[in-house]
Amino acid sequence: MGEQVYNKLVRDKIPEMIKKANKEPITYIATEQEVKERLYAKLVEELEEFKSTPTPEELADILEVIDGIATVFNIDMDNVQSVKATKYAERGGFKERIVLDKVID
Repeated sequence: MGEQVYNKLVRDKIPEMIKKANKEPITYIATEQEVKERLYAKLVEELEEFKSTPTPEELADILEVIDGIATVFNIDMDNVQSVKATKYAERGGFKERIVLDKVID
């Protein structure tokens, strides 16, 4: 009998999936402060995975982490989308791939 250590935040249904595979997940519930730190780490992890494999699945994982961050900070995603739209109208997006090299006074 072996064990594999993960020590990371996982999706809600992962422990049940592990049980269905006849394995025993050892888990605990993170504190409010700990979950914030673990979500930051998870965002970096998912971003690295997307960088190496830029697929819709990996991008969906990033969005799921962002939803988790919004939840723990009690931020309404509809409001985030509204702010995003306002910023886009005022400043644009990143579609034109413009790199600002420098500004000369």
